Amino acid sequence: MSSLFDLTGKVAIVTGSTKGIGLAIATRMAEHGATVVISSRKPDACEAVAAGIKAKGGKAVVIPCHVGHKEQLQNLVEQTVAQCGGIDILVENAAVNPYMGPAAGMPDDAFDRVLGTNIRSQVWLANMAIPHMVPRGGGSIIIISSIGGLLGQPRIGAYGISKAADMQIARNIAVEWGPKNIRANAIAPGLVRTDFARALWEDPVLYAKRTRYTPLQRIGEPDEIAGAAVFLASAAGNFVTGQTIVIDGGTVAGSVADDA
Repeated sequence: MSSLFDLTGKVAIVTGSTKGIGLAIATRMAEHGATVVISSRKPDACEAVAAGIKAKGGKAVVIPCHVGHKEQLQNLVEQTVAQCGGIDILVENAAVNPYMGPAAGMPDDAFDRVLGTNIRSQVWLANMAIPHMVPRGGGSIIIISSIGGLLGQPRIGAYGISKAADMQIARNIAVEWGPKNIRANAIAPGLVRTDFARALWEDPVLYAKRTRYTPLQRIGEPDEIAGAAVFLASAAGNFVTGQTIVIDGGTVAGSVADDA
């Protein structure tokens, strides 16, 4: 049964893979046999993560990239092919959220940055990577979305808009490229204990509310997202495409708190 999740011989690009969910995914994919491309804006952080993976017997390549710059995305793809021989898995994890508060007060430049990084860059990178997957018999694209794309948000509305778009990007890729055996799915985490979401889970009022109303009555950990990514990248997920997998402890399913 272990062969269902075997990624031996596969090459996986993971953006934003030096911390949080991206780091957990890269680490677990390497443990399952993939050669992982560690990529973020900071070369030193990438090198540290790659060294950790190699120390445990895994395979990792460092290719720094700022996903907001098209030429850097192209370099990420070209260098991956040059150094690793091709691309089988693309995990689009890197995202930004530079503003918290009501949407009416959001500066235009912050809104443009959210849409550019969280939507446009995802499309750019997928379009660049897919042609290199086709000759290898197919591939898997995994976009890290958020339950913010399923629920209205009073403090991170623009981020939620971008995450809803990510789900649609996965559906579009699934339909357009399915005949070439390219699968595309989104993962929508709830509140997870990462640096990216620190402002949310360190807020005692919000934390208490979220844990009270979530059926599992806690927030998630990065490694709890990584398992779904391995599933979607492996033979175990070969017939799954165009889907959004929600991993949120039951938050979207409904509240368990009794206010009566």
